[in-house]
Amino acid sequence: MAKSKETFGKKEKEKKRLKDRQNKMEKMEERKANAKKGKTLDEMLAYIDENGNLSSTPPDPKKKKVFNPEDMQTGAAKREEESPDAVREGIVSFFNDAKGYGFIKDLKTQESIFVHINQLTEPIKENNKVSFQVEQGPKGLNAVNVKKS
Repeated sequence: MAKSKETFGKKEKEKKRLKDRQNKMEKMEERKANAKKGKTLDEMLAYIDENGNLSSTPPDPKKKKVFNPEDMQTGAAKREEESPDAVREGIVSFFNDAKGYGFIKDLKTQESIFVHINQLTEPIKENNKVSFQVEQGPKGLNAVNVKKS
């Protein structure tokens, strides 16, 4: 007689596979038995209250606020365009004589404006109060006609 081709290891693997399959089927049937139906539409809805927070109850119409969309600011603040010839006042926040450039802090807008040594009418140093005009350069605003105040 021929010897059985199933070895002990093969039999054990087959038993384990069948056991795992049986466990999987039991878990699936248990999930089906305990499964709840989906939520109702009212349970799924979410509302936003008068403060902008999520809520499960509808907002009170008495507390409703009305906004004018034109009054809302989106993005960066709009700048008031000044004429380019307007003379501005500022303080030199940094100036490097060796390299020939620096920055002036505008007293009105508090923005930092680049200044090159070629645009000076007289020598300046840090913390000097100056008057200047601005022009648009390739990388931003540049101070021109810079004078000590």
